[in-house]
Amino acid sequence: MNQLEQLKQYTTVVADTGDFQSIKAYTPQDATTNPSLILKAVQKPEYRPLLEKAILDAPHASIDDIVDNLLIGFGVEILKFVPGRVSTEIDAALSFDTEATVAKGRELIALYEKAGVARERVLIKIASTWEGIRAAEILEQEGIRCNLTLLFSLCQAIACAEAGVQLISPFVGRIYDWHKKSTGLEYQGADDPGVQSVKRIYQYYRTFGYQTEVMGASFRNTSQIQELAGCDLLTISPDLLQKLADSDAPLERKLVAEAQAGLEKITMDEKTFRFMLNEDAMGTEKLAEGIRAFVADSIKLKQMIGTMR
Repeated sequence: MNQLEQLKQYTTVVADTGDFQSIKAYTPQDATTNPSLILKAVQKPEYRPLLEKAILDAPHASIDDIVDNLLIGFGVEILKFVPGRVSTEIDAALSFDTEATVAKGRELIALYEKAGVARERVLIKIASTWEGIRAAEILEQEGIRCNLTLLFSLCQAIACAEAGVQLISPFVGRIYDWHKKSTGLEYQGADDPGVQSVKRIYQYYRTFGYQTEVMGASFRNTSQIQELAGCDLLTISPDLLQKLADSDAPLERKLVAEAQAGLEKITMDEKTFRFMLNEDAMGTEKLAEGIRAFVADSIKLKQMIGTMR
């Protein structure tokens, strides 16, 4: 078996793309999208019709509503190629507004259900701010499953688990980027700070019995993926999926679901969350940077729609 086939023995493989052909080629269980991936996709000729349809189907709708229709259009198409779930992201501009995030999550699920998609096949992606986590807690209680993204710190992971969210997406590659820039060091294998972060979260969840799924995300190389074999899920870009498929080297399971002695359980209230995140320079910087980047791409997408109406 190639490494991708070996990985699928231990971990649920998820495609991190809005490109249907890539999804079809690598037969993942689930797929994830974000504003940057959707913006990239609609600039390709083969996906332009989805954007045009979202505009034509709602000629009098607001640009925000057209964006929602476009996101659902992509999600519906993606679900034709995966047997599991698709993740659809809420506008990052709402990251610090609990009520607006809850309202948008309900709207997106209603649009999916109107399109004939059961809510069990959709994960609503929300930034892992304190406000976002509180919104996810409300949505989960209504049967709307959530994927908490832009997650860089243990405090974010603990707050998500205590809120009962379905899934978290710790960003391996962006953690690696920060430490590489900060220290000037190249990290390999188990020494990679992004890998270590996911392992720490995974062991914490297994030790204290949390059911929240851990999905490593934002990979820079196949070494990071190999070190996290055994994680609940890994969402992987098409270029790295291809590199795994091209390799026949042995791939062993690195993460095992077992409790770890000596871990201290942390009760996560708002004061503890904000202080722990503040003490984590990397987590604070990457969360803010990630929100800004997703907002910027959402604005570009809205501007594109505005020029086409």
